[in-house]
Amino acid sequence: MNKQKYKGIILIITSALCFALMNAFVRLAGDLPTHEKAFFRNFVAFIIAFAVLIRSRDSFHFQKKNLPLLIGRSLAGTVGILGNFYALSHLSSLGDASILNKMSPFFAVIFSVLLLREKLKLPQILILTGAFIGAMFVVNPTFQNAELFPSLCGLMGGIGAGAAYAMVRALGLRGEKGSFIVLFFSGFSCLAMIPFMFFEFKMFTPVQLVFLLLAGLAAAGGQFTITAAYTFAPAREISIYDYSQIIFSSLLGFFLFDNIPDAMSLLGYCVIITMAFVMFFYNNKKADN
Repeated sequence: MNKQKYKGIILIITSALCFALMNAFVRLAGDLPTHEKAFFRNFVAFIIAFAVLIRSRDSFHFQKKNLPLLIGRSLAGTVGILGNFYALSHLSSLGDASILNKMSPFFAVIFSVLLLREKLKLPQILILTGAFIGAMFVVNPTFQNAELFPSLCGLMGGIGAGAAYAMVRALGLRGEKGSFIVLFFSGFSCLAMIPFMFFEFKMFTPVQLVFLLLAGLAAAGGQFTITAAYTFAPAREISIYDYSQIIFSSLLGFFLFDNIPDAMSLLGYCVIITMAFVMFFYNNKKADN
């Protein structure tokens, strides 16, 4: 294994740990409204992205033709965060919320077909179908399931994140810089949350504020390390290691919240992670041919 790939693997595992910690801090913040948690998560990311742009002396300008994609990426990302945070706050299992959010790479493939006219082959369609079946095991869509709505919100979070990733890829191909995309999204999302905070704002305790800020720091750490990871190695070689977040989240859920996933959820985890492995090896084989 070359040094560049090794660095990429270390960075993407670090990113997975950061996002798992973000999820845990969001839950530890308690019963604050979802939009309030999303505001603080993105406010910290905005400040850090702004500082990075200033320090690197990168331009704050963007190509006007990319504005619709920037807005679309921001809308999709905001929906993704709200869905994920609602699931984190209302699902009993931290692992369930994390695995539903990790459906995003599969949805990114679907949105890449729609946005970038990339073609899907039969093996990819079968893999996507398998991943969706795995998600249904976690969601467990029955009327007796008291957590059906937050599970669907978690799945919607994965869909939003997948759409956002596809748009980030499109913006990258059009020459937009990653740090500016993060800045635009974070600022857009913060502004979008302000009207909701006017209608429903719950004053937080000092401890809750600490957890909100820690969630924002962890999220920013995750964003920047995953961006750096993909500069050292292509996604097809290291993306599978991003699923280590499920391990981190399950461990944090067990030790911090006494979470033990039920049999259906565990089956869903296994199916989704298996599909991720199959997609990983399929992409590598296709690239080598």
